Parts: sequence; structure tokens; C-alpha cells
Amino acid sequence: MFIEQVYKYQHDFWRYLIGVIAVVFGIIIGQIPLTIVLLKEAGFEVMNMTETDMMQALDSNLFLFLMLLTYAVGLGFLFFIVKKLHEQPLIALTTSRKKIDWSRFWFAFGLVAIFIILTTVGDYISNPDDFLWNFKLKPFLILLVISVVLIPVQTSFEEYFFRGYLMQGIGVMVKNRWVPLVVSSVIFGGLHFFNPEVTKLGNTIMIYYIGTGFMLGIMALMDEGLELSLGFHAANNLLTALIVTADWTAFQTHSILKDVSEPSAGWDVLIPVLVVYPIYLIIFAKKYHWNNWKERLFGKAERPELLNVSEES
Repeated sequence: MFIEQVYKYQHDFWRYLIGVIAVVFGIIIGQIPLTIVLLKEAGFEVMNMTETDMMQALDSNLFLFLMLLTYAVGLGFLFFIVKKLHEQPLIALTTSRKKIDWSRFWFAFGLVAIFIILTTVGDYISNPDDFLWNFKLKPFLILLVISVVLIPVQTSFEEYFFRGYLMQGIGVMVKNRWVPLVVSSVIFGGLHFFNPEVTKLGNTIMIYYIGTGFMLGIMALMDEGLELSLGFHAANNLLTALIVTADWTAFQTHSILKDVSEPSAGWDVLIPVLVVYPIYLIIFAKKYHWNNWKERLFGKAERPELLNVSEES
């Protein structure tokens, strides 16, 4: 199974500690190009800049490219650590299946893409005054290339690190499934605390980020792999970057539309977590015949031979 298979590889606590430090170091290394460009444009004032200030100091396409480059470097460090320090193949970080099931990735990607497109079109038709037409061909084509190439890298880093590396590492340490689900989800959501959306909407938006972490973690545990969460996350960020931007979001892009409405952290935060996400989980559960939810989410994560002995007794 997705967590239990890690027992076949090098899974000592100190290896995961070094691994996390190495990945954080990789992220810092990846930020060097962005820092150099910002220093050139804004001098040492960059030290006092918020993320919004940084985005406004550069062309949005350039900022997006440099920001996403950070995750590409981080992903490279993560894959290196997994292969060399843990002697674990990439497929074992991705799935418990014998090979990566790309049909799962594309199903999740398509489902989320269709939902985002339909809801955005519906919102635009219902509230046209909330949007400005932001489309400019050349900047949009550059955005399209950057987004298609690098946004899946960014989302893959987050999935492989939080739902893969941390979930597997914590799972074999505590020998259960619910603790890695909770810890990885809270850390994932908590790291979004510094996003511009939190400044604009307040701490209530953290319900959405942490709730998203829980949903992606549940998908990984129930499906015994990352394929669904990889597709879900890639579609969400990619379509968001291409279709709608706003002055207060983490992705300020040359998108098709610009949202100029005054946002609020009310039902807009709760509906995705309490209504939309459960619907996604029901769809995935029906399609992939998920069962035994209690065991998969709250069961033990012991060595496979120990699990077999326990089942026989």
C-alpha cells in the first residue's frame, strides 16, 4: 500500500530529517534568480517588500516564471533525496501500483477543469460587472507557455512533498495513517498563511487551504497513490492562472478575465470545503470503487508482514 511500501526502502527518521532540510535548501537556492532580478529592479528595498509588492515590481509573466522556477529546483532536490538517500524509486513515491496510472491523473484533471470553466462562465454571465476583460494575445501566449510547462511542476512538488514524502515518512514513524494525514494537511494549509489572499480576506481563508490539504490527502490514502491529487492540483492552479486573476491573489497573471469584485471570506470559503470537495470524493469513490474508508484513513501503517500476521490471527 502507499505508505506501507516505504518499509522496503531506507526510512530512518534521520534520513527524513535530512531530506526535509535538503528540500528547504533547494527552495532557497531556487529563489536566487528571483532575488537577483528583484534586487536589480528595486535594490535593497526588496528586503521590506511583501509578495504583492514583488509581483507589482516585475512583469507578471516574468515574476510567475521566476516564482515557479523555485519549485522546479525544489522538486529536483526532492527527487534526488528520495533516490539517493532513501534508495526509493520515484514510482514508490507516486503510487502503490506497479506503474503510474495516468488515466487517473487525466480524469481528475478533466473533472476539475470542466468544473472551473463552467463555474467561471456562470459567474461571468450572472455578475458581468465583477469582471474586466483582461485578454491581450501576446502576454497571454507567453503566460500559456509558462503555465503549461511550470505550473504542473509547482503542483507536483507540493503533492510529492506533502502527500508523498511527508505522508509516507510520518506514516512509517507513527505506524498509522491518520496522523500523517492531519500533519501534512495542516502544514500544507499553514504555509499558505503568507499568501496575499490571507491579507485580503483574513484568517478565515485558512479553512479553505487546510480543507484542501485534507481532501488531497484523503484522495491519496483512499486511492493508494498520488495520481488523482496530481491531476486535481495541476488543473486547479493551471486553469486559475489562465482564466481569472485579481489584484489580491497569489497568481496575478495576464489571464483572460480580471476579477474586480470585493471579495469576502464567507460562504465562498465554506462551500468548496463542505459541498464541492465531498462531491469530488463521492465521484472518485464511485469510479474507483473505494471501500473500507475507516481502515484506509485511520488504520495502521505497519510492515506488510506484520499486517498479514495480524489479519491471520
